Amino acid sequence: MTVTQAIRPAMPGNRGLRFTAFLFGGVAYLTFLFTIMYAIGFISGFAVPKAIDTGAKSGAFEAIVVNLALMSLFAIQHSGMARKSFKHWWTQFIPQSVERSTYVLCASLTLLLLFWQWRPMPAVVWSVQEPDMAVVIATLSFVGWVIVFTSTFLINHFELFGLHQVANNLAGREMPAPVFRTPFFYRFVRHPIYLGFIIAFWAAPAMSAGHLLFAVVTTAYIFIGIMLEERDLVDMFGDEYRRYRERVSMLFPWRKLT
Repeated sequence: MTVTQAIRPAMPGNRGLRFTAFLFGGVAYLTFLFTIMYAIGFISGFAVPKAIDTGAKSGAFEAIVVNLALMSLFAIQHSGMARKSFKHWWTQFIPQSVERSTYVLCASLTLLLLFWQWRPMPAVVWSVQEPDMAVVIATLSFVGWVIVFTSTFLINHFELFGLHQVANNLAGREMPAPVFRTPFFYRFVRHPIYLGFIIAFWAAPAMSAGHLLFAVVTTAYIFIGIMLEERDLVDMFGDEYRRYRERVSMLFPWRKLT
């Protein structure tokens, strides 16, 4: 699924406020970029000061409780702020143009908190000893991240992360109504972004108990997120999305296209 945009004139507003909103959107986007780059290093254990298996030692019970609390906080923020009812309430206090940027910034900050406070659980669940196979699995994880990024650009990366909204607001244009379409990956699976995350999280040549906990909980959250997101998409696109859902598989491309 994706959205395309047509340009419509916006209501006039204070130019200074619109420029401030644009700067805020830019800061939110840069924060997101830093966070997602750090996430790749955090999961893979590469080129970051604190990864999923490093940090101060703690007892197993403390680690489980703290890590579950951190992931729950992210899930509540990420899903709660995405709901239509919350957006309707929230935009009574903030401009509509920065609603998405605010959401992106809050999600990024919540993830950075998770990375900072994550308790390592280094017990080894599996470890691939054959070097070539380990490289293949690590490469597969990287492919998952490529799928994530590619999929965001297929549907409008800059709208997804709030820049399109603040840029249109700065230019005095409204965001138009969404139009349903299914480019490239979206012809084979309905949620390639989530598929990419699952591959990135699970394709690990060495899997620790902490990494496994992260992968299990985030995968469960992905399925809950899909349920909530598809409910919103049916409300938005109606029978068009229902037919798409019947034709195209959710995560794995096993159905034949008609």
